[in-house]
Amino acid sequence: MHTPEFFQKHGAGYLPDYLDIQIVETAPTQLVARLVIQKHHLAPNGFLHAATVIALADTACGYGCVNALPEGAKNFTTVELKSNFLGTARQGVLQCDAVLVHGGRTTQVWDATVRAEGKHKVLALFRCTQMILYDKA
Repeated sequence: MHTPEFFQKHGAGYLPDYLDIQIVETAPTQLVARLVIQKHHLAPNGFLHAATVIALADTACGYGCVNALPEGAKNFTTVELKSNFLGTARQGVLQCDAVLVHGGRTTQVWDATVRAEGKHKVLALFRCTQMILYDKA
């Protein structure tokens, strides 16, 4: 299992780094990430851009998937994702809690909940399916 520090280094120079996504906790079937809202996370209307929320949730689920890869698996790719937006924010910190709900040999399904850090109000519910990749024999 990889640590939060591993994922911070692994994502350096890529979208999670550019968006300042921080990995807070890792476990075999869970991952917690956060993001301090900055101007570049907002849409021109001043509200949180939906793509920011999706990037946070997809990163948390993707990194969680890496920690939960079955033996012999080399990587994964997202094959489907869905998000329901229930609220928004203009400032503060977002927290994303990702949880593995199905861990198969060929697919994983992850759920993530995004909320304003320290608050109970859910801003988004996210679900994705990951296809597990193996070396060709």
